[in-house]
Amino acid sequence: MMNQANAYDAYKTNQVMTASRNKLVIMLYDGAIKNLKLAEIALEGKQLEKVNIYLKKAQDIIVEFMSTLNFEAGGDIAQNLYQLYDYMYKRLIRANIDKDKDAIEEVKKYLEELRNTWAQI
Repeated sequence: MMNQANAYDAYKTNQVMTASRNKLVIMLYDGAIKNLKLAEIALEGKQLEKVNIYLKKAQDIIVEFMSTLNFEAGGDIAQNLYQLYDYMYKRLIRANIDKDKDAIEEVKKYLEELRNTWAQI
């Protein structure tokens, strides 16, 4: 018999496996935004190890975005996105070192704007 956690994992796996490319991008943005929100909460609670974990998860998602950009098809848009992702990635590194809530908030806002743009496509 499948317990709730296994059922949820199966549901999430199925959701990812059957999602369109557009939906996958939105799910990745949602994941990055969620991790930044969790990092902010952990920072408020002075749980510095958790801040590090959540920021690194958000950074991993940003790296994934950077590595999947198609510069041939995307041209200037892809180049501009790469520069924005690179900025956000470096900003999160500094945020992690300095435990800077403002930097986390800044990156979260950029990600929310990008996510909302994808959701309109």
